[in-house]
Amino acid sequence: MGSSPAATTPTDAGPAALAAISHGTSSSAGQAVVQALTDEISRLAASDDAIGPVRTGHVDVQQPDIATTLGALDEGQGAVLVPLLLSAGFHVNVDMRDAVAEADRPTVIAGALGPDERLAAVLERRLTEAGADPQKDTVILAAAGSSDSSAVDDVEATARLLSDRLGNPVRAAYLSFAHPTVPEAIHEAQKRAPERRVAIVSYLLAPGYFQGLLESRAAQAGAVLVSQPLMHLAGGTPRVPEELPQIVLDRYHACV
Repeated sequence: MGSSPAATTPTDAGPAALAAISHGTSSSAGQAVVQALTDEISRLAASDDAIGPVRTGHVDVQQPDIATTLGALDEGQGAVLVPLLLSAGFHVNVDMRDAVAEADRPTVIAGALGPDERLAAVLERRLTEAGADPQKDTVILAAAGSSDSSAVDDVEATARLLSDRLGNPVRAAYLSFAHPTVPEAIHEAQKRAPERRVAIVSYLLAPGYFQGLLESRAAQAGAVLVSQPLMHLAGGTPRVPEELPQIVLDRYHACV
């Protein structure tokens, strides 16, 4: 994805920068956990001479945007944009591609965080923490949704990975654009197995608008519980699964 792999070959400016690009959010909790994630990425990258400087940018809501993030790098410094996004949807396939086309330096786009077996492991933990029993409950994986079919495919793949871990079916559902919607999936589950509780596992990266929307819609439709997103605050302290920064570094290395 992006320009050719040769674009990230180390130059006189050193190894390509790792530009961790988030969606951006107005939620203070969401900002805190994303900052904690990028801090951990920077800490790990500091001990890896094959990784250039780590920078943070956003595709929406927050600053710096991608152009500003790239423009702050040294002249001639290449960059790998690593999406802090769970699926390769519009923001990766359009916004980031446009940024690469306009960049004044060698720049490529790494893969999104998901699908990945390690994310399925985190989702399983979040379900357990929420009090779900995957052997007795009907589990629905809830994502934000996208008009980009590739993003929907990524979510469906994640649902299969989680299903394999749990040993039980997991249905994917969405808050926007795609179907079934979260309420549709809940109502379908209640009709199919009225004796089982409906447990929603949040396939969202961080707290914010969509997590609040998920909790509201799930409660209105009769779901018993909704898990925390992959990253969240616990007692005011960011909880960042150790798998996430490692996935980011793996995505970077796959490009260089």
